[in-house]
Amino acid sequence: MTADASLNDDDIARIARRIDRPVVLVGLMGAGKSTVGRKLAALLERDFVDADDAIEDAAQRKITEIFEEFGEAYFRDGERRVIARLIEENSGVIATGGGAFIDPETRALILDQAIAVWIDCDIDTLVERTSRRDHRPLLKTGDPKQILTKLLDERGEFYGQAQVRVVSENGPHAQTAKTILEAIDQWL
Repeated sequence: MTADASLNDDDIARIARRIDRPVVLVGLMGAGKSTVGRKLAALLERDFVDADDAIEDAAQRKITEIFEEFGEAYFRDGERRVIARLIEENSGVIATGGGAFIDPETRALILDQAIAVWIDCDIDTLVERTSRRDHRPLLKTGDPKQILTKLLDERGEFYGQAQVRVVSENGPHAQTAKTILEAIDQWL
């Protein structure tokens, strides 16, 4: 789906009024959840929260440290609690980590109390985007393209349960945000 260039401020305001719960962005790392999420929140005139930042604030540690010291299962448990709190406190836009929506309890919570939006993206774009910074624990164990392809194979069926799916392409993040608004409008 491509955003219609005619989406204007009145259209955005109309869509924003119809959204009565948080919009939670899900998808693989590098899909643009945080960057697009900020643009989407600005269009909606609502708050934006990156769940990974909230987890680091709550734990007083970096996510990589939590993974290294306690493992993924421990991290996912804390992640679920933080996302539940964010959904309860927030009616804006929440960007989640790539694995959050895979957890059955977290996914059920998001699907029940928010609008889940899967930002899908081709693997080559994900590899390019994730190579810009070295802070992704799951990509430190081998070839990023192979890892991301495997993750998409494993997680695609879960991401596919989101109420809304959009494809993020190389282009302005504001365009992807508008595409999300149009997709939510059609879903509502």
